[in-house]
Amino acid sequence: MNESAASGPDVPGLSPLARRLRLAADILFYLVGTIFFLHLSRYYVTGAGGPTQLAVVGVPLTICLVYLNDLRHGELYPRLGHLAPFIIALVYCGISVYAISYLIREFDEIRIYRLGLWNLHDLAVGGAVAALVMEYTRRRYLALFVLNILLILYTVYGYLVPGLFNHPGMTWTRVVSAVSVEISTGVFERLPQLGLTLIGSFILVLAALRAFGCIDSLLHGSTRIAVHSPRLLPQAAVIGSFGVAAVSGSGAANAATTGTATIPVLIKAGFPRVTAAAVETASSLGGQLMPPLMGIAAFLMADYLGVGYFDVVARGFAPAIIFYLGVAFAVWLLAGRYYRRAVSPAVEPLGFMDWANIAAYFVAVAGLIYFMGVERKPAMAAAQTVFTYLFIFLAAAFAVRSVKARRFSIEWVTRPLLRMIESYASITAELTILLATLGILTATFTITGVPTKVGILLMEGAGINLAVMVLVGFGFGYIIGMGLPVAPTYIIIAIVISPFMIRAGVDPWVVHFFAFLVAVFGELSPPTSVTAAVASRIAEAPFIRTMMVAMVICMPLMLMMGAIFARPDLVVQPGMAQLPAFVLVLIGTLAISFALQGSFIYPRMADITLRIILAGLAGAAVFHPDTATAAGYAVPSLLLMLFGLWRYRRLVPLR
Repeated sequence: MNESAASGPDVPGLSPLARRLRLAADILFYLVGTIFFLHLSRYYVTGAGGPTQLAVVGVPLTICLVYLNDLRHGELYPRLGHLAPFIIALVYCGISVYAISYLIREFDEIRIYRLGLWNLHDLAVGGAVAALVMEYTRRRYLALFVLNILLILYTVYGYLVPGLFNHPGMTWTRVVSAVSVEISTGVFERLPQLGLTLIGSFILVLAALRAFGCIDSLLHGSTRIAVHSPRLLPQAAVIGSFGVAAVSGSGAANAATTGTATIPVLIKAGFPRVTAAAVETASSLGGQLMPPLMGIAAFLMADYLGVGYFDVVARGFAPAIIFYLGVAFAVWLLAGRYYRRAVSPAVEPLGFMDWANIAAYFVAVAGLIYFMGVERKPAMAAAQTVFTYLFIFLAAAFAVRSVKARRFSIEWVTRPLLRMIESYASITAELTILLATLGILTATFTITGVPTKVGILLMEGAGINLAVMVLVGFGFGYIIGMGLPVAPTYIIIAIVISPFMIRAGVDPWVVHFFAFLVAVFGELSPPTSVTAAVASRIAEAPFIRTMMVAMVICMPLMLMMGAIFARPDLVVQPGMAQLPAFVLVLIGTLAISFALQGSFIYPRMADITLRIILAGLAGAAVFHPDTATAAGYAVPSLLLMLFGLWRYRRLVPLR
């Protein structure tokens, strides 16, 4: 491990000064992280001050956390040595602490009495907070930083732009106020507020799961499946990656963790390196779709539609199940082609804490669904309730384990608590900074009227044809999604494209789920798929080929982008109303997966002909607008697929 990527003061090769600075950075991070944790926990219980005041305190605190976290890992300006980054981090933290003090003291003055008449001190403090947010974005999300800079320049110098996008231009003072002290836009607006409140409460659950090792235990348990039945090894990789990705919040982060375990085992079992990496890519990507978390974009969708978070979750189960079954089926077919050696991973049996952790994981998921879906609690209250019970259960299990192992040291006992604070502070802080950056983006969009102009241009080009409109929306989302995370891609599509689709008569649920699916596809889309890049690096496989194979495995995702327009019942009304659309799309998805990955085991031309026929029948079952006619296509496609599976299973048995 190189020094810049290492963590903590005990890294080999560090000088005594560097060790002391790392230790000081650790102490500062945990101190600020504890304050952050306690401040947000107090808000979740009392709601004191409201979300706006919470953001005024929380955003500067997250700035301190993200820079201190980078400092303690040696990632803050590593070329400057050790002392200079430490001093810079202290300066950034000092600015942030002063911003908290000033903005709280002048909160009502800035928000009410000096509204539109802010003084130079107000603008300097607000602008400094926005500048620190942008600097972190430059280092972490370069594409988003460049996009924001271009939009800011366009805001000021719009009079130089010819044609439809020409506007008189605005002053730098107007830009600074829009991205900071206006509060309703910029770094303190509703997006970072959402990150600190609703999303932050769910991250508490995730932090507890991580702190006690539930994620590691889940992956351990899925790997044990292959020990008992080596033929299930490929599916164990999918289950483990999919389950971990469902709470990791990032396809790339999941591929980096679970991929190190699943990819080498798949390669040993006979999978080509490219295919093994592609399987991990597809499984990691699927976690973004799986309720009850569904990544950041689902929270944003609830906010944009003005509905409860569970209203989004309830509709998200059907697409997520279709995707998961489609990927699992494709991997089963690939196993029939490539799985040649029974590999039993060298994995220790599950211990007491592993079983407790796995139980806690499923209890947490079931608890969120129960409290939000059955008791109809607000999402934030449901998350708090689940966190409380989960923490008590895990702490009790950890205490039993400590007694059995006779481990009672202060370091051992406090380790889970410190891990929870570290996990909660780092994840929530980075997420809030990302959402604050998106607040800057939406502010520049809003004051220049870009969404209206782009939307008019795109929709006039598409006319009133729904298919063309969908293709235009997908093309726009594809371009925007290159290099951007899921959340900003979804927001841009929701702002620019969605209003015009809704105005054309498309149901808002369909439009926003389309934006969500396109945004998730951005994690995979060539040539910038970070998830595929991570998986291919672990497998030592070509990146482009990995990405292309992963796109074929992820066919269910691309199919659903169009299917929700042909079968809107899939997302418009949750419950039994989804069932006919769900069955038709699922049959079509599995049949097309067989057409792409399977074989009828006939001579080449006959096999290709049957697979083309199967794909055509399945496509008609998915996209034909009349449900009865679509069912008429679904029946023969199902029968033909079952016939193909019978031959494929008989003649290409798993060894």
